[in-house]
Amino acid sequence: MDTVKLLAAVALLVVGIGFFYFFEEYALLARVLGLLVIAGLAVAVALQSTAGRAVWDFAVSSRTEVRKVVWPTRQETIQTTLIVFAMVLVIGIVLWLFDMMLMAIVRSVTG
Repeated sequence: MDTVKLLAAVALLVVGIGFFYFFEEYALLARVLGLLVIAGLAVAVALQSTAGRAVWDFAVSSRTEVRKVVWPTRQETIQTTLIVFAMVLVIGIVLWLFDMMLMAIVRSVTG
C-alpha cells in the first residue's frame, strides 16, 4: 500500500506540473499557488507512507542535530579564511617555482 501512496504523490506532482504549463494563459501567481497546493497535497499523501514518515523523522532529527552545532564566531571564520587564502597563495607560488624549474630542465634537455 505504501508504494501506491508514493505513486499517487508522484502522480499528483506530475499532474500539477502539467496543469502549470497547460494553463499558461492564466496569471503566473494563480498557477504557482495551484502548483503549491497540489505539491502540498502530494507531500501529505507521501507522509502517509512508511517511507514518507521515515523522511520526516530524518528531517526532524537533522534539525535537532543542527541546533546542537557550535558555530564559529565571525572572528574565527575570518581568521580561518585568511589562513586558507595564505596557504593557497603559498602553494601556488611553490607550484609555479616548481613548474619554472621543470621548464628550465626540459629546455636544457631539448635544446
